[in-house]
Amino acid sequence: MKCIVCHHGVTHPGTTTVTFHRSGQTVVVTEVPADVCENCGEAYVIESVTAELLEIAAQARTANAQVLVRDFAPAA
Repeated sequence: MKCIVCHHGVTHPGTTTVTFHRSGQTVVVTEVPADVCENCGEAYVIESVTAELLEIAAQARTANAQVLVRDFAPAA
């Protein structure tokens, strides 16, 4: 698809890093599947992956970790 941010690049399958900040807690998820713009690097994550990312963030809140870094692993 054509990038809606830069309007010049086309997206290709790749990965990105997603960071959440909430109430003094930081969650970093690496290797998240996304379509990434070849020009500006903007990443587009599909809805099902976003739902899994939100679940990861919720689990981190219950773990009381101030900083949590992990690779993305789709739910089985």
